[in-house]
Amino acid sequence: MLLVWAAFLITGCAHVVSSELRQQSRTDLAFSTVLQNPEAYKGATVIWGGSIIETVNHDDYTAVKVLQTPLDSYERPEGEEDSRGRFIVEISGYVDPEVYKNGKMVVVAGEIVGKTVQPLGETQYAYPLIKAKEIHLLKKAPDYPHPYYDYWGWYGYPYYRPYYYPQCC
Repeated sequence: MLLVWAAFLITGCAHVVSSELRQQSRTDLAFSTVLQNPEAYKGATVIWGGSIIETVNHDDYTAVKVLQTPLDSYERPEGEEDSRGRFIVEISGYVDPEVYKNGKMVVVAGEIVGKTVQPLGETQYAYPLIKAKEIHLLKKAPDYPHPYYDYWGWYGYPYYRPYYYPQCC
């Protein structure tokens, strides 16, 4: 039982993105900065996340529109109310839109390749465009009827916000 509990703690606190890509990524580069001028940051590797808005398949790639949300220290998306905008991820090959559907949380590590301008309501929106190197779907932990505690809970620190974890687990 102790071994199972220890394994849960280790995977529950593990980073979603590989250590190699975490080392390559520009942690000093804020999403809001790139949003102002994506062309200036071509070639930079970033780790962004958020909620999927739409998935569209093309001949040789899939475009996934994402509502950006800040990531916590383990690269898990936090609340959508803190979003700074939207971005598009290009994934090589076919991705099933029923798997990558509206509302699912995703974390992407990839290279900024520029921007694409598309309609958003009655305006034209400049989406930063990311070529995915890694993409991870996350699922929300079950809601509890009361605040639950993370591993710091032994010291009385309540954990109120939603917690997302890799879909594979």
